[in-house]
Amino acid sequence: MSEWDEGWDEAPRAHVNTTKQNILRKKRIIARRRRRRFFGCLFLLVFAAALMAGLLFVGYAAYSWGTELYHDCQTMYAAYTERQKARRGEISPAFDGYTNVLVLGLDAGASEEGEPTGTHADTVLFLSMENATGRVRFITIPRNTWVTYPTEQGGHGKIRDLYALGGAPLVVRSVRTLLGGVSIHQYVTVDMQTFADLIDALGGIDLYVESDMNYDDPEDGTAIHLEQGYQHLSGEQAQQYLRYRSPELGEVGRVQRQQKFVRALYRRLLQVRTIPKLPAIAEILRDRVDTSAEIFDSAHLAHVVRALAADEPQSLMLPGSPAHGDASIWVPDDSGIEKKMDELFVLDASALGTE
Repeated sequence: MSEWDEGWDEAPRAHVNTTKQNILRKKRIIARRRRRRFFGCLFLLVFAAALMAGLLFVGYAAYSWGTELYHDCQTMYAAYTERQKARRGEISPAFDGYTNVLVLGLDAGASEEGEPTGTHADTVLFLSMENATGRVRFITIPRNTWVTYPTEQGGHGKIRDLYALGGAPLVVRSVRTLLGGVSIHQYVTVDMQTFADLIDALGGIDLYVESDMNYDDPEDGTAIHLEQGYQHLSGEQAQQYLRYRSPELGEVGRVQRQQKFVRALYRRLLQVRTIPKLPAIAEILRDRVDTSAEIFDSAHLAHVVRALAADEPQSLMLPGSPAHGDASIWVPDDSGIEKKMDELFVLDASALGTE
């Protein structure tokens, strides 16, 4: 065989070897790519599984936390409801269109003969706001109103003495019965010094003092000295005005002054200049006033003030008359009270369970 023939024979073989190498190289490249895709897919699957496990763990933790928080809130609300029920009694859905508040002005002065010792409710005021219109009505209940004690022991006495026997909740129960089963949504109790400080925080009250008022009682430290005419009353002077009892009208005149003062206070609350004073007033209410509401801040107070109607509130004295032989006792007129309550409240008959 010639050299030419040998060279010609080696060329095909070299081409075949090159082709095989190329095929093997491509196979290796394809294999590497497949391995990379495999491990890539495996990594993605592992990552997705880990992510899903993490999300499930977070979701379960959030669900557990949410469930625990929900149960805690339920427990807190149930406890709050029980406290409210113990303080103010049952609330009828028939009164959902109204917000009824009992305000008690407290006096820790000396007790009269035969009365329980301790703090007494010197002012008993039932306030009602119609939620849809913001119109306010209030009933002044004379402190010497004769009531049946809503206790297991029973008995009778003046409504002012109930606070010394069982605090605000006992007075709430008595007023609810006295007013024919009206629902009382909240109560507020204010002592004399706190009342004076609230009036001062409000900036005082403009009021016409109908006559000269002069009275001194060295035993309990009472000193009342106000001149007739238009006055800008400070907190202490407002306190004197409300406590004074004229010889002519006695307790009735005192109640009339309470009503007059509440109307003046209402007008003061609606004034624009009152708004900047609300935080200071809310602080006093929060720190020094006992209330069943449990929550009282300036935002809540501002919301209440904004809801009030511009119309002057309707006021009335609890229907009744002085007792025969003892003008210091106010005897309620049950039929008159029922008539007035029907005039004041338009109730949902379905909520009352009647047609």
